Amino acid sequence: MTFGSTDARRVAITLMAGLAFTAVAAMPSHAAAKIQHLVSPGGIEAWFVQDSTVPLIAVEYAFSGGSSQDPAGKPGVGNMVADLLDEGSGDLDSNAFHERLDRRAIELGFSATRDYFRGSLRMLKDNRDEAFDLLRLSLTSPHFDDVDVERIRAQLMSGLRREISSPNALAGRKFLQAAYGDDHPYGRPASGTLQSVPTIDVDDLKDYTRRVLAKNTLRIAVVGDVDAGTLGQLLDRTFGDLPAKAELTPVADIEAAKPPQRFFIPLDVPQTVVMFGGPGIKRSDPDFMAAYVVNHILGSGGSSRLYREVREKRGLAYSISESLLWMNHSAMFIGSTGTRGDRAAETVDAINKEVRRMAEDGPTRQELDETKSYLKGSQMLALDTSSKLASALLQYQLDKLGIDYIEKRNAVVEAVTMDQVKHAARRLWGQGLQTVIVGRAPEAVAQPASAVPAVAVPAAAGVPAVAVPSAK
Repeated sequence: MTFGSTDARRVAITLMAGLAFTAVAAMPSHAAAKIQHLVSPGGIEAWFVQDSTVPLIAVEYAFSGGSSQDPAGKPGVGNMVADLLDEGSGDLDSNAFHERLDRRAIELGFSATRDYFRGSLRMLKDNRDEAFDLLRLSLTSPHFDDVDVERIRAQLMSGLRREISSPNALAGRKFLQAAYGDDHPYGRPASGTLQSVPTIDVDDLKDYTRRVLAKNTLRIAVVGDVDAGTLGQLLDRTFGDLPAKAELTPVADIEAAKPPQRFFIPLDVPQTVVMFGGPGIKRSDPDFMAAYVVNHILGSGGSSRLYREVREKRGLAYSISESLLWMNHSAMFIGSTGTRGDRAAETVDAINKEVRRMAEDGPTRQELDETKSYLKGSQMLALDTSSKLASALLQYQLDKLGIDYIEKRNAVVEAVTMDQVKHAARRLWGQGLQTVIVGRAPEAVAQPASAVPAVAVPAAAGVPAVAVPSAK
């Protein structure tokens, strides 16, 4: 999984397709028995579940790279490529391309996460040939026409300008910058900046596509009403003409900056946003599942400790959540909430106390048993559609888990012990928190909003921030 949202992709979909894509696919225990490791005649590999319950096909795929492959000084290139691949390709301009998507109720989308350039494709069975052909065109012959590039650039710039007044966006950017610095790709904004996006040119887009979209890093998951032989031919036609090998810039392993740290970003908004976190535990770490379980107890869902302490007992926030984030070269835990400006300090104090208590004492036996039971049962619901199952199968590949992981996963959860979760809690939260607070300055909270001057964003940094002494 990764941090940070990407801009919504344009999706062509009709009511019929929308209803079809919510149909229930095989449940996990049944689907696991049918997962095939398919190799096409041309050598394209995929994890595949053949399911004729409903006449649709869901495809998820990813190339290594993502925003970590943006050129130095030009964050946002991968994100811009993702927005432009469906804006005309082959012999189709942007309007003709989207008209074909609309006519056949085909969903096609792309996104750039920190480590991967990802894509998805959804179609009814009868439209599979056209759907895969449109995907082939978008990956192998995108136009990047000037008129489309400038239209997408204008949309991205508009979104970036809105982020200047978005406390959540400002908090997220500052959090990653503080954790990883400006010299590592993880510390740079994946969607770009007001300074970088205007400098991205067509050559940057073409070079990124050439370097990143290659067969040797491609991972694919397919769930739906298609047989293995037909799917193999579709995969060869769709991905076979891509370059054999990616040309990726190496990314160094890095640990997030050790807490405690605290940053304040003044912004004239009614509600103060608090983002908190610190170094996490990587997916390949032996302590990962124990960390996943104890993290659910602390910060996931409406029954978590943070929710009870911050929302239910003190009424400080409407919601609060915290989750693990793992990437190829680092890991974090990260949480957020929103509160009244005059109660921000109280909210931060309550979060710190609960995190410290979990680090020192760990969970109770009842909390551990109930959480393990919940996580085992919720797996069934988490994979109840073709799209969800395809997404999970792709993620398991990216996380380097076995093709039988769905079958093994509940046993892995059940095997987690109290000693293991206490150890993981100390690793995660024993050092305290990195905290970013975005809102009105404490001395201005009692004033009407109009009395608080707007804060200009420095052009070089893109985020106004002042470090304040960390609370021990």
